[in-house]
Amino acid sequence: MVDTPTTPRLKLGAPRGGEVNAGSRAPYGWAPLAVLFVVGLVDRIEFNLLSGVLPAIQAEWGFSDTAAGSIPTASALAAALVALPAGYFADRHSRTRIIAVVVFCWALATLGSGLAAGFAMFYAMRVFLAAAESIDNPSAGSLLADYYPPATRAQAYGWTRVTAYLGGVGTLLGGVLAEAFGWRSAFLIMVVPGVLTALLVWRLHEPVRGHLDRVVANAAPADPADPGVGTGPVLGADSGLATAEAPASGASAPKPPFARQLREVLAIRTLLAVSIGLMLLSLGLAGVFYWLPSLLVRNFGVGPAAAGSLSGIMTIVGVVSGTLIGSWLGRRWHGTRKGGRLLAGGGGITAGSVVLAAGLTMDSLATFCLVVTASSVLTSMAIPNMTASLADVIGAASRGLGFAVLQVLITAGAAFGPLIVGIASDSSGSLISAMYVLIVPMVVGGLLTLSARGFFESDARRVLEAARG
Repeated sequence: MVDTPTTPRLKLGAPRGGEVNAGSRAPYGWAPLAVLFVVGLVDRIEFNLLSGVLPAIQAEWGFSDTAAGSIPTASALAAALVALPAGYFADRHSRTRIIAVVVFCWALATLGSGLAAGFAMFYAMRVFLAAAESIDNPSAGSLLADYYPPATRAQAYGWTRVTAYLGGVGTLLGGVLAEAFGWRSAFLIMVVPGVLTALLVWRLHEPVRGHLDRVVANAAPADPADPGVGTGPVLGADSGLATAEAPASGASAPKPPFARQLREVLAIRTLLAVSIGLMLLSLGLAGVFYWLPSLLVRNFGVGPAAAGSLSGIMTIVGVVSGTLIGSWLGRRWHGTRKGGRLLAGGGGITAGSVVLAAGLTMDSLATFCLVVTASSVLTSMAIPNMTASLADVIGAASRGLGFAVLQVLITAGAAFGPLIVGIASDSSGSLISAMYVLIVPMVVGGLLTLSARGFFESDARRVLEAARG
């Protein structure tokens, strides 16, 4: 088990003088957030290149919509298989080293995709890429909670998790490059940023696991009935300095066996409700947005490059705007309303799903794009709020495994969305009809996340009380 932080010298995000300023909103600075944002962005660009180049690849190799829809399905299933072991590993070893190695593996898989001689090899490379991408998520989620206190976790998780929904960048890039230089160029070009990002992560400082939780717990009111407990207290300037190298409470304690640790994580009600809700949301969004460029080509008569560009713009504008609005609402409602972050995120998911259903009925391209963008804004309000809420209810020693559970369920949802739409499209002859199949699960997911408001406060309070003890 490696809980000892790497040497601060020459490391990005190392606290000055080896001490954490307990009154800071970013005790380790904003460099870790920037680096992990780049990691997530490169991840999603690499993964979503396929959506933009899909029309060109289908034209070259001639496979069906069902076969095309099975690529992300097989990829997601492979990712789900490694997610829980990755979380278990993240709770016991250097998280920055795990991420750096994984990002380098992404670059290799992207290179293999661009050099694939046939559909079988290409398929295998996409599955390998997805499996590798799933390994870094638990480590990144655990790291962010050790870099940033509850007061700024929504912002930190928002800007790293927003990349999971910025697939539009990859879709746009893939469509433009495929039309200009051939579809292989899109994958070959992305090898370079993958390697550079791996080197950047290698220089990232590893914080002591759980140390920031202990500082927050000691700064929070000791009375369990106090509403400040578990609602993300802002560390006061008089809290002083805490040595970054000091072991966190429980950080050096022996970790429980995998099965017992998993049972403890699954007993967290907020985690289960939010994760299942986000799984249903991912089912719908993955199915709709994977096929969105193809829908624009088939139903509105636009070219592949324009379809990729429009899909990318809708996603990017919607996700960035939704994240900003969600962050603002989350800060405003956190601690002032019951489960305030969950109210902002779950409400956005529910409303956004209904708006998307309306958007699919539009015959005008301009109106269609505007309404789909609006639905993306609403659903993206969940990004900065849901993950920050989970960080508040999972103890530091098990955050890797907790985020792995989230990753497994989200990945499972995303696995079947594109395949369901592909099968329904082949059966009905209509992509729009196929997409409607996924609207109801999205609405149910939003309502389920809203239901977690009933037990968030008590789950979060237990984490702070354990850290204080």
